[in-house]
Amino acid sequence: MNEAISEGSLGSPLLTFPPLEEGVLVKRYKRFLADVELGSGEIVTAHCANTGPMTGVLHPGGRVRLRHAPSPKRKLAWTWEQAEAPSGQGGLCWVGINTALANSLIRAAIEAGHLKQVLGPIAAIRAEVTYGSNRRSRIDLFLTPDANCSDTRPIYLEVKNTTWIEHSLALFPDTVTERGQKHLKELIGVLPESRAVLVPCLSRHDVQAFAPGDSADPRYGELFRLALTAGVEVIPCCFGFHRDKITWEGLRPTKTTQS
Repeated sequence: MNEAISEGSLGSPLLTFPPLEEGVLVKRYKRFLADVELGSGEIVTAHCANTGPMTGVLHPGGRVRLRHAPSPKRKLAWTWEQAEAPSGQGGLCWVGINTALANSLIRAAIEAGHLKQVLGPIAAIRAEVTYGSNRRSRIDLFLTPDANCSDTRPIYLEVKNTTWIEHSLALFPDTVTERGQKHLKELIGVLPESRAVLVPCLSRHDVQAFAPGDSADPRYGELFRLALTAGVEVIPCCFGFHRDKITWEGLRPTKTTQS
């Protein structure tokens, strides 16, 4: 296990927003939809930007938080952002379930300087840059190091939103992911001319370490360990989720196996 390194002021707000609306989850269905009962008793249908099984955080009858953003361009005015789930440290913990937010969170953490110690100073960030075999993949973030950086190789950075835990160990993936397997192979492929970085976005504050979810996808676990051996860097970043903000909670160590 590598040692955790913490950059920046822990608990400092990284993103702020108008207070989310709280309610109770009635049901999630068709992967993208969730019915939620608000405090007023009204039941609304919210968009669920998480197509996975949401292992450990999908609890009908549990508290959730929604963002209300009506627009003529949106079919649904509500988006499911957070869910309250059992904590690995006892009690309950708010978890960020909107997978579309992970890239923005990691970018904000880089821009705030929280990853400077592990990535070095960054001069530019680009999103969704094509790369890989036949250039048919897109990297989440492509980083250009500052000219004064000790390692000036470009950085290919892949983000994985992570919400599943066992005790206090965060795990990804929580289901078989051929796409995730492909991303690991593509990251290995950019070495050694470039740096390859996998960033598990730990979307809950109660996490002590990160590991591949071998029990959900054994092949991903094998490729994860192969990637580490090849030189892919893993930087698990932890965040706290609140009604009106998301906070930086530092880096976490990596374990090579779930067990």
